[in-house]
Amino acid sequence: MKKILVASTSKDVCKAVYDACEKYQENFDSVICTDTDEAISYIDYELPEIKVLDYSCEAIDCHRILMTINADPWLHNGGIIAVVPNPKMAQEIEEKKDPNIIIVQTVYTFKENFERLLRILWTNQKFLFNRGMQDQVGGQEKGGFVCGNDPMDIRLYTSFLVNYLYCTNRISDDGRYCLQTTLMELLTNALEHGNCGIGYEEKTAWLEKGGNILDLINKKRNTPEVENKKIYINYTIGKEKSTFTIRDEGEGFDWRSRMENAADPAAAFLEETHGRGMILSNSLVSNMRYNDKGNEVSFDLENIMDMSNNVPGIMVPFATITYQKHQIVCRQNEKSNDLYFIVSGRYGVYANGKLITVLTPADMFIGEMAFLLNDRRSATIMSAGEGKLIRIPKTSFVNLIRKNPHYGIFLSKLLAQRVIRQNRRTLELSDEIKKLQA
Repeated sequence: MKKILVASTSKDVCKAVYDACEKYQENFDSVICTDTDEAISYIDYELPEIKVLDYSCEAIDCHRILMTINADPWLHNGGIIAVVPNPKMAQEIEEKKDPNIIIVQTVYTFKENFERLLRILWTNQKFLFNRGMQDQVGGQEKGGFVCGNDPMDIRLYTSFLVNYLYCTNRISDDGRYCLQTTLMELLTNALEHGNCGIGYEEKTAWLEKGGNILDLINKKRNTPEVENKKIYINYTIGKEKSTFTIRDEGEGFDWRSRMENAADPAAAFLEETHGRGMILSNSLVSNMRYNDKGNEVSFDLENIMDMSNNVPGIMVPFATITYQKHQIVCRQNEKSNDLYFIVSGRYGVYANGKLITVLTPADMFIGEMAFLLNDRRSATIMSAGEGKLIRIPKTSFVNLIRKNPHYGIFLSKLLAQRVIRQNRRTLELSDEIKKLQA
């Protein structure tokens, strides 16, 4: 069951959450916090997967809650739904492009859409609820989404993909910005110019009259010829790179002349009031290409192998140790129970001289069993190449847990996931043995 924190005193906001959770009571459990410190404390203790921050509520300091989450990489689990009093504030928050905010809604649209939001979040939960719980980066993952002509869908599916690649250590902070910006630009183009058929001149005239582009989109997308059109998002997430394809059901456009006419892309980017998305996107990702018709675009994004973990601020004071290839971190049966936080690198785990597994930054820690059981080391750990670890004495980490309980909860969840993964592998081996014996 996923936990939903609602930081609000608004009856309308709280009722919308309560009513939606009643319909999904087997999947979601909500808690209302009417005070900023209470909300932060709940986040620290419970690590709720969904946080609803009500910016329309003066009694809640949503900025401080957001800063608390952003300051600690381990609180990035799930996502934030921001509720705002008016479209102006919604635009201000959207422009900040905070990667932890999956959607921004006015109070009215939140009441209208929250039940639908929960349904979408549950259907696509693997893309949000995975911080620290991911499997090893392995083979390719392929899939796709089909979304309608609703800007909210675009924001949600962009957040799903960006958060998933970031939280599974495929992309860095820079890569997260590049992917989020590119997906938003290209999906918006697919909606505006593709399915809704809004041309450059029409959009220019609308904006020059002081119109809001969302109003023009809503006007177009509700017409009979547009309302049933879809946008198709396909992805292939590999070990070395990820590929994304976006296709709309519009008439397409002459992308060749658009690129050829932009002899000086930088100048065009600075001079035009809009239409910059294509040039911007091309500068952020690699191998951007269109089909002949111009209604499908694909691009690649290089993955970072064994990316360094973001180091929580409270761990900075501890010593960072650099290990060289084949250097021993600790030995089996050794009397030590320090905990190691994996910053970077790959580390072989050997029991009785046999390689059992390999730990990477995705595993977060080395030595948690000896730490928890106050026991000798159960395995020898050897660096497979150059890497960095932060060594944390047991007494120091216990004190950290006392001050920051969510670290202990996070460690428990991580261990539980490892047990589940090991049990799954044991069952697979058991099935293989049965097949061989048949």
